[in-house]
Amino acid sequence: MRTSRRLRTEASGDVVSPGQYTVLAQLRRGSRTSRELAERERVQAPSMTRIVKALTAKGLVSRAVHPQDGRQILLSITPDGEGILEEAKGQRTAWLSRRVALLDEEDRLVLSRAAHLLQELSAE
Repeated sequence: MRTSRRLRTEASGDVVSPGQYTVLAQLRRGSRTSRELAERERVQAPSMTRIVKALTAKGLVSRAVHPQDGRQILLSITPDGEGILEEAKGQRTAWLSRRVALLDEEDRLVLSRAAHLLQELSAE
């Protein structure tokens, strides 16, 4: 979890906060309501409202009326939001590469094996 948080912080950079980054990543998987995002991120509705408002103001998220329920607003990532995620992915990869490069060969092999085991565990 600590590594995940650190990667999220490294990836978010100066444009978006780590919380905003995770919302953009969720929206990359498909449009959602603010309530759905709050539930997925395990935050209260007012917190999600602030995050969405900031992302919308930056042009990273768009709002549209929900096609099945006109009372709800559906949030989607914009092309600019997609660009922020791609840039963040590059930053995250660069940070992790620099850190792994500091390890000796034996530790890199151990880390590689651990990564494979974690993938196997999460696939079950």
